[in-house]
Amino acid sequence: MVATAAAPAAGPEPMPSYAQLVRRGWGSALAAARDCGDCGWGLARRGLAEHAHLAPPELLLLALGALGWTALRAAATARLFRPLAKRCRLQPRDAAKMPESAWKFLFYLGAWSYSAYLLFGTDYPFFHDPPSVFYDWKPGMAVPRDISAAYLLQGSFYGHSIYATLYMDAWRKDSVVMLIHHVVTLVLIVSSYAFRYHNVGVLVLFLHDISDVQLEFTKLNVYFKFRGGRYHRLHALAADLGCVSFSISWFWFRLYWFPLKVLYATWHCSLRSVPDIPFYFFFNSLLLALTLMNLYWFLYIVAFAAKVLTGQMQELSDVREYDSVAETPSPKPNKDEKPLRNGLVKDKNF
Repeated sequence: MVATAAAPAAGPEPMPSYAQLVRRGWGSALAAARDCGDCGWGLARRGLAEHAHLAPPELLLLALGALGWTALRAAATARLFRPLAKRCRLQPRDAAKMPESAWKFLFYLGAWSYSAYLLFGTDYPFFHDPPSVFYDWKPGMAVPRDISAAYLLQGSFYGHSIYATLYMDAWRKDSVVMLIHHVVTLVLIVSSYAFRYHNVGVLVLFLHDISDVQLEFTKLNVYFKFRGGRYHRLHALAADLGCVSFSISWFWFRLYWFPLKVLYATWHCSLRSVPDIPFYFFFNSLLLALTLMNLYWFLYIVAFAAKVLTGQMQELSDVREYDSVAETPSPKPNKDEKPLRNGLVKDKNF
């Protein structure tokens, strides 16, 4: 039986360095592996039976939410985003890609704002004291309604995003990695809710969504800087500032705060609070995979910045110069060229 975690009397633990994260986390993981004498499928099945709490109506609500997001995006694209692109007289390729960025910008702005409210507008101490995500933890504990709402919002959206990446979004060079990211994120959201690791989930969502807000804001300004047959300097400036802000926040939130706050809490502090915490290796493996994907995308950001600094790119044409597989300009239309629909080639193959 798993013991209930108690909060220590001392104040928040200082955030570790990278070296302390690796040393303490690796030491904790090795100790957990040595102490796990009966690890295997039998233990996993018992852990699922004893500690996973996810009712069928909750899964149904998640699925309905994903369908709702998909329907809402289709309606918003047809009735709001495409008419707006037409009214603003965007260039054809920009008009095709604008609805996707507008949709994602609005969602991530709302989702990140709500996560920020939970962490800074309530009494939850998770940001300033990450190890506290496991204080007073116990199997099947009640999930606060405000956190449940965040989980339903995000879980259903990532369910929609898996479908959208395959059938609605522009197909890009990193779309396979993006698809893996959505699957890993959805598994993390559902399983962390079932095992009542929802506190750390709020922190993970907060640290990731801000970069998506800045990415889509920057892309929108790139699309809008050439509209109505004229060049708009204000949008160009906003795109440049957004690109710089996006690059800095990606490193700070996803490669600095995320490992030193979240991974340190789950990798090391979780065992200190709950010595026999269920599915320790499963959740930390998924979080480590998320970290590696963040690093993968950061290499693209560095390569993009290097092109700008070395003069290989004179102007910011897109915050992701690998934005679309079919991005090579063609001076003359080809009869065999496939038409674009919302930024993707119609008969794309996966």
